[in-house]
Amino acid sequence: MNDIAIQLKNVTKTYNLYKNEKARALSIFMPNISHKEKVVLDDISFSIKKGESVAIIGKNGSGKSTLLKLITGVSEANNGKIITNGKISSIIEINSGFDLEFTGRENIYIKYSMLGYSQKQIKELEPKIIEFTDLGEYIDQPVKIYSSGMRARLGFTIYINTNPDILLIDEAFSVGDLEFREKCYNYLKKLVEKNKITLVIVTHSEKIALQFCKRGLLISNGKIVCDDKIETVIEKYRELLGKNK
Repeated sequence: MNDIAIQLKNVTKTYNLYKNEKARALSIFMPNISHKEKVVLDDISFSIKKGESVAIIGKNGSGKSTLLKLITGVSEANNGKIITNGKISSIIEINSGFDLEFTGRENIYIKYSMLGYSQKQIKELEPKIIEFTDLGEYIDQPVKIYSSGMRARLGFTIYINTNPDILLIDEAFSVGDLEFREKCYNYLKKLVEKNKITLVIVTHSEKIALQFCKRGLLISNGKIVCDDKIETVIEKYRELLGKNK
């Protein structure tokens, strides 16, 4: 078990779907109010070793993002067991969580303080983070004037510099311009090649999956239908989409 970073045992996640928001609100006080039950993940089991890089692939609505949220603890499973071994950092909603009235620099301090870093530790990291963002003088401007790409740069840089053992990424590679994306790619590739990190990526991009991952998990209708080397999983995904016909 010491070589396992992530393990899921018979994990099931369901959501209750209500007719409208009023019905959803009433359900807090009236548990038996009419609703439909949607099974998002159905009896999922797999393990990922330390240092592995794995792409989670599937159509929209197949349960990929829900799976990452369960691993991070943002959401809880209805049944089953999830075991993680190491410090986790997740890039799921990369543009969210900033205080828009504060500057980029101030948000760096806020974010890292929330992650348990001391002021001294943040001060030491600050130059590296600011340099990586490529935000220039905008680092001392309020985040509310940032474009979505600038916010993504700041968020991506913060999370990849937390020195995680496990990094979870959900479709977060459209950050900034081409030059900045290449910088992000190269940074992550070095971490993966040195086996310094366990990387799990949710992506629709075959190019990204092949670039970073040796293994893939294909999810369809809440179940893992293929767990194999990435080339095989992509082939199965293309079959699922009907692209090989």
